[in-house]
Amino acid sequence: MSGHFTAPPPERGIFCNRTLNMRAIKAIGYDMDYTLVHYRVEAWERRAYEYIREGLLAQNWPVGHLAFEPELVIRGLIIDTEKGNLLKANRFGFVKKALHGTRPMGFEAQRTEYARTIVDLSERRWMFLNTLFSLSEACIYAQLVDLLDDGKLPGPMGYSDLYDIVRRSLDAAHMAGRLKAEIIADPERYVLPEPETALALLDQRNAGKKLLLITNSEWAYSVPMMHAAFDPYLPSGMTWRELFDVVIVSARKPEFFTTRSPLFEVVDTGGEALLRPYSGLLKPRTPYFGGSAVELERHLGLSGDEILYVGDHMFGDVHVTKNVLRWRTALILRELEDEVRAIAAFRTTEARLAERMVVKEQLEAESCQLRLELQRRRAHYGPRSQMPEDELLSRLTAIRTQLEALDAELGPMARAASELSNPHWGLLTRAGNDKSHLARQVERYADIYTSRVSNFLFASPFVYLRSPRGSLPHDPTLPGGTPVFPSTDATSGPNP
Repeated sequence: MSGHFTAPPPERGIFCNRTLNMRAIKAIGYDMDYTLVHYRVEAWERRAYEYIREGLLAQNWPVGHLAFEPELVIRGLIIDTEKGNLLKANRFGFVKKALHGTRPMGFEAQRTEYARTIVDLSERRWMFLNTLFSLSEACIYAQLVDLLDDGKLPGPMGYSDLYDIVRRSLDAAHMAGRLKAEIIADPERYVLPEPETALALLDQRNAGKKLLLITNSEWAYSVPMMHAAFDPYLPSGMTWRELFDVVIVSARKPEFFTTRSPLFEVVDTGGEALLRPYSGLLKPRTPYFGGSAVELERHLGLSGDEILYVGDHMFGDVHVTKNVLRWRTALILRELEDEVRAIAAFRTTEARLAERMVVKEQLEAESCQLRLELQRRRAHYGPRSQMPEDELLSRLTAIRTQLEALDAELGPMARAASELSNPHWGLLTRAGNDKSHLARQVERYADIYTSRVSNFLFASPFVYLRSPRGSLPHDPTLPGGTPVFPSTDATSGPNP
């Protein structure tokens, strides 16, 4: 049988932070947007951007010349609403790169602004771009900061006021429903087909898992989106409604996971959906509106680590679910595929960069020792070598020359590494040589993460996903940084 198994391409893998035995999972909940239904990001966000711009034009703002810039913003950035800056921070909250509006901040300006600042997302000042839906508002906000600085916007207003206006403009566009109406009318323009997702869910359902759809989208939008994403790829005569044991729309996540809200039954009249207050056990094949996770757990007779929730929103889907309910969690990061491919394509250069950095570190270590030797000689203390001082100085000069040549060689490679995937921000999961703030949250709150739900096909509903051994700076490594110690988590869980 082993000869029939085909390993997934690296970018389609399921990556594990905390060991997860899928055989122990009794129910799997799914978000809809950017989880079960993937959108053409640039098309969606460009249209959302245009709706924000239209709202501002209606207020006589001079924004008609502005256009959506897809590469200006990526998920995982942080808006500093006090200063009008877009930031990329590392896992410790230190700012590693910044734009003021759309303009890169120089090293000294960034250091002056943020040397004493730690990004703490619990503070109102910081707005974290949790999802791909954040890209349009962040892009136009950065552009508007430029206009505000140039005195071209009505005032007086500060950068925080400006952010609030952008946020209200986007909310107004969504409330009006025009954007979603466009998508419903032309799903092929906005929705990426993903035929394999239906098969992955059929596998899970037939393996005995209860499947749950828990989305913030309303019923009128969810029906056509789920129909377009699933019905063409299901067995003849089957619809997406038959896949799910429970369907909850307008769930108001993250409040769905943290509070108790009234539950309503959705009565689909074929025209406008009606809401009927409901209590008691949930009925099969019946959609519901609102409610709470506590109610859902009671209905399922399950809780905690028996339930896996899969979503794309770092806070609303993964963070709160893990913190409050202790459900198992999976984060969908569609951008991961481009990221993994970019890293693979850069591997040869990365190896050369690592090799030359070893030489640089050796030269720097020798330089430090020579400087210390000269310091001790001149201050007449401590042990010293017998090498004449002119030879020490000559060697120090030679090392400096070598380091300058190395820096000239390393510079272009390091610059290329910093621009992988995105010319402004580089990789989603890295900030300089460290993990990004986004990567730290993925590590902390997502038990597993992957680029799309259909990647579960490669793993099967019976897989035992093992996390790699956690490494520390003092752990021995092989060339390239691979830990010497293998994983000690060799258990296989209960037999199928």
